[in-house]
Amino acid sequence: MPQRFGDGEFDPGKFRVFLARAESLGFASVWTQEQVLGRFPQLAPTETMTYAAACTERIRIGCALYVSSLHNPVHLAKSLSTLDQLSGGRLEIGLGAGGKQRPFAAFDADPATFIARFTEGVRLMQACWTQPQITFDGRFWQVRDAGMEPKPFQKPFPPLWFGGGHPNALRRAVHLGGGFFGAGSSTTAQFRRQVSGLRTILAEEGHDPSTFPVAKRVYVHVDEDHHRAQQHVTEALAQIYDHMGTDLTPVAVFGHPDTCVQGVREVIDAGADLILFTPLHDEAAQMERAATEIVPHVL
Repeated sequence: MPQRFGDGEFDPGKFRVFLARAESLGFASVWTQEQVLGRFPQLAPTETMTYAAACTERIRIGCALYVSSLHNPVHLAKSLSTLDQLSGGRLEIGLGAGGKQRPFAAFDADPATFIARFTEGVRLMQACWTQPQITFDGRFWQVRDAGMEPKPFQKPFPPLWFGGGHPNALRRAVHLGGGFFGAGSSTTAQFRRQVSGLRTILAEEGHDPSTFPVAKRVYVHVDEDHHRAQQHVTEALAQIYDHMGTDLTPVAVFGHPDTCVQGVREVIDAGADLILFTPLHDEAAQMERAATEIVPHVL
C-alpha cells in the first residue's frame, strides 16, 4: 500500500480510493514495510495498517517486515493483537532479526546479542498471544503471572512470516514461524537458492512444505519504454537502499508487460506462493497494470 509520503503529502482520500480499488481488483492483501530511521520518507507500518483496516472490509493487511529485534516484544504483541481485533482478523505479520548494520544503540539493543534477542522476543510475543497467564523467564525479558487481553482475533495468532536468507534464518523460520518472505533486495536466483535450502530444512524437520507458504517481494514497473522503466527503478531503489551503496536494478521486474510477465513467472517457478508487487513509481497506475497485464498471465 502507499506508504512513502513526505511531510504534508499524505492524502487520506487518495489512500482510501487506492485501497478500495485494490479490494475490487481482487488482490489478496496489501502490505507495509518498516523503516524507523532513515532519510527516505516512509510512514510507520502499524499506524498505516490500522488506518488501512478502517478503510477496507475484506483485504488482508500485513507488514513485511518488522525488525522485531529492535522492539519491546510485549508492546509489539499488544499493538498487533489490537490491530488484529480492529481488522476482524485480517492481519499478517512479517518478522526479521535485521542485520549487524542496524543502529542498535538507538534502540537500546546490543548488536552482539540481536539474534538471541530476536528469537526470545518472538517466543515472548507468542506467549502473550496464547497464554491466559503469562510467566516467562528469559535472558532479556521476564514476566510473572501477567495477562494480556484481548488475544488476537485469529487463533492462536496471525500468520507469522519470517525474513532473512541465511541458513540459520531459514531454520528459525521453520521453528518459529509459519512462512518465509523473500526480500525485495534479493534476485530471483538468490531467492531460488533460499527456497531450496528452506525445503531441505522442512524435509529434515518432517514439516509438510505444502503447509509452509513462501512469498517474495517483487519491485515492479510496467512500461513499454524499457529505458524509462529502468530509470524509474534504478533511481527509486538507489533512494530506498542508499545505505547499501550498490546498484539493485537487477532485483526488479520492469519494462514491457511481456517482460514483466516472464520475470514474475520466474519468481513463481522459483517457489513463490505469494507475490508482493511493490511499485516504485505511480502506485495506483502500476496496480492497475499489474492486475490487468501481469496477474491474468501468471495464474
